Amino acid sequence: QVRLVESGGGSVQTGGSLRLSCAVSGFTYSSYCMGWFRQAPGKEREGVAVIRNDGETRYTDSVKGRFTISQDNAKSTLSLQMNSLKSEDTAMYYCAARLNSYGYSCRSDEEWYNYWGQGTQVTVSS
Repeated sequence: QVRLVESGGGSVQTGGSLRLSCAVSGFTYSSYCMGWFRQAPGKEREGVAVIRNDGETRYTDSVKGRFTISQDNAKSTLSLQMNSLKSEDTAMYYCAARLNSYGYSCRSDEEWYNYWGQGTQVTVSS
């Protein structure tokens, strides 16, 4: 059974940093995509950053240069380092994963992913 569990969320001031982690278990595929998504109140869930098993990454424009997605295969952990946080980064953050047998470039739309965590809240205030 695949399980994704996020941690690391919290409250931080504008300009601060947080590091989110996603502990992955039961996901034994060698070709995959994983990603971080977020959903702010009243808004649709959006893709923040995605990573393919070979390390190829993609970011939404609003977080480029501030966020870094990474994976530690030995620890089965997906991370998101968030720096220079802004109030508009406030949202529930989710990690997601899917098998990628054909090695496609990972997509950022939520419909493409079939395994999800429960989310961790990030609140940025001035």
